[in-house]
Amino acid sequence: MQIKTTPSFLKQANKFLKKNPQLRKEFTKTIKILTSNPFDQSLKTHKLSGELKDFWSCHVTYDIRLRFILEANIIELIDIGSHDEIYD
Repeated sequence: MQIKTTPSFLKQANKFLKKNPQLRKEFTKTIKILTSNPFDQSLKTHKLSGELKDFWSCHVTYDIRLRFILEANIIELIDIGSHDEIYD
């Protein structure tokens, strides 16, 4: 799988990781797993519903999630944050 990012995601991720430097290792690990197998059990990947029905989500940590679009062999990262931050 190929990871694609948007400028807004990169800006948001940099800001998030600057505030939470202790999560950088988990973030990197999650991206590596997502690249090799987006449905790895450890990620708890799931399809969203309602207004977010076009998106998928996975866990970075218990409280921190990644929201992304999954198409063919491309994963486009959209958002990172807590449950409430990325689902609102």
